[in-house]
Amino acid sequence: MEGSSVFLLCLTASSGVPLYCRSKRSSRQLTFSVIGSLNGVHMFANNQDVLLTSTRTENSRVLWRTFHESINLIVMSCDSNASDHSLNRLLENVFSTMVLVIGLDDLMNIKNVERLKKDLRACYKLIDSFLTESEKIGDLTQCVDCVISNDSVILQECLDGFTQAAESEFGCLLIGGKVVVATEKWWRLASLDAMLLCWLVSSLSPHSSRDYPVYLPQGSPTVPHRLLTFQLVPGVDVCILCGPSPSLQKVELELVERFWKPVLDPVKSCLRLQLRSFPISLNLHQGILGFLLINRDLNKSLYTVQVHPFEDTQRSDIKCILEHRRASLRSFYTLTMLRYFSPEHHDGKIQYEEAFPEGFTHQAHQCYVVSSSHKCYATKTDLHFLFLLFKTNVPTFSMRAIANKTMQVFTKEFNF
Repeated sequence: MEGSSVFLLCLTASSGVPLYCRSKRSSRQLTFSVIGSLNGVHMFANNQDVLLTSTRTENSRVLWRTFHESINLIVMSCDSNASDHSLNRLLENVFSTMVLVIGLDDLMNIKNVERLKKDLRACYKLIDSFLTESEKIGDLTQCVDCVISNDSVILQECLDGFTQAAESEFGCLLIGGKVVVATEKWWRLASLDAMLLCWLVSSLSPHSSRDYPVYLPQGSPTVPHRLLTFQLVPGVDVCILCGPSPSLQKVELELVERFWKPVLDPVKSCLRLQLRSFPISLNLHQGILGFLLINRDLNKSLYTVQVHPFEDTQRSDIKCILEHRRASLRSFYTLTMLRYFSPEHHDGKIQYEEAFPEGFTHQAHQCYVVSSSHKCYATKTDLHFLFLLFKTNVPTFSMRAIANKTMQVFTKEFNF
């Protein structure tokens, strides 16, 4: 395998027939013999009553997942930043994407393999978006990526009126797949469903309007809904989730201009928020390179590795720098969530990957990591998680104070 390449395989669980193969950063496809070997070892293990979930070699990882005893997904990665957790999330997102586009019934009851192969082509763009580098992090957190706008009050009022006039309670305003504002019911969708809908819109080719049938993997996996999208300006879409009515033409001709033309300037101003995710008027500590803030109640997140965009644009190697920041913050998030901020199980006990916390009666609420290229700090409250990426010259003892101040800015002043 080539350096940092990833291969994703989808096969039928009963017969092992390949349905598709997608790849990242590779100039070649896997041969049929390799695909057969990867699936064969999994089938052999199952026949021996052994659950094979993952394995590691010197330079790669392989994970297997079977969904509803019908679909097998296999991911093979030699990306040094990949972990079992992130690759498992990838497989979950990929199967949920298949449900989102074609529905659970057709995946559980495969009647015609060739027809299923053809239907699955509609998933490719969204699946590929999970394989490529992204300015979003919802694929890992399974929360909705958001931006904060100074005009959110005006835009929220406009969205609520527009959604109600379109006979729906589920609507959002998107910029590059990130939510600017959304209706109250939108935030009550299952977080995976809401995240996938946003990623779907951003993965599709730009279009003035769409009437797209979707299934909600957690909320409605067998009954489709209609996702209506309207491009207000290039890069900004308003979306509603509805039933058989109203028609696309009615909403486009009667409602879009009526509600959104008066707020066209605030809509255009949202474009400046895509990379930074919050208003340029807000200055954070100069030592912060990136951060991830998660609202645990609404399952929404604020994420950026360009806290100071004017400084970053002056650097010639900015692309490599941003990739390194993304990888560092994603790795720190995975480490922290698996080892220190582990969720409670139904019996009230905490499960950790490391043994040392098991003797303590308290839970970890803060942690930090120091490396040669950066420092990281995380803190959690009842309602939020905050993960910060710092420059190495930031004193370790000051990270807690900076984190508390940053948390207060976004949760108190912006009510995120």
